[in-house]
Amino acid sequence: MTSVSAPGKRVATRELILDNAYALACEGGLEALSIGILAASVGMSKSGVFAHFGSREDLQLAVLNTGKERLLASVLLPALKQPRGLPRLRAIVANWFDWAHRYQSGCVLLSAASEYDGREGALRDAVLAQQTGWRDELRKAVMQAVEAGHLRADTDASQVAFEIYALMLALHHDGGLFGYDEALHHAMAAFERLWRSWQP
Repeated sequence: MTSVSAPGKRVATRELILDNAYALACEGGLEALSIGILAASVGMSKSGVFAHFGSREDLQLAVLNTGKERLLASVLLPALKQPRGLPRLRAIVANWFDWAHRYQSGCVLLSAASEYDGREGALRDAVLAQQTGWRDELRKAVMQAVEAGHLRADTDASQVAFEIYALMLALHHDGGLFGYDEALHHAMAAFERLWRSWQP
């Protein structure tokens, strides 16, 4: 009798494949995912990888979902421990800074937004749903800051969420191209100006 059950081993193997696929996608994007390269990286045959993911698109969708779960676990969930309002919003941004530092070589979620913005199909739909959900989380945090009196009553939550996202795009871009420390310095200054512009 083995110490690991067959279903447990299957789950572990799937997670191993996903971890490697996620790392490959961080470097080259979802479109760069190759079943052959992935199979070699985990020491499996192509058919072995296909046994866990019925198609390349299924694999890409699973990697995209893995990115979403990791972003939420690293950025949003820890911030929820902070009081509602500007402290929580600041925590989201600070955690996102750390995420940008960790993925200077490439963020699956951001690269996917560029890869599929002009396409149709399941991947584009999944990217749109992920990005919409994340933007909704930002808007929710902004509205809570308004309710707490930390931001003005006339604050446009959608606009603030857009500006937060835009500044983080700039951090990801400049961090990878010009160096993270300098990009972080500019991003922090920009965020402080953003908070001040909406405070009572």
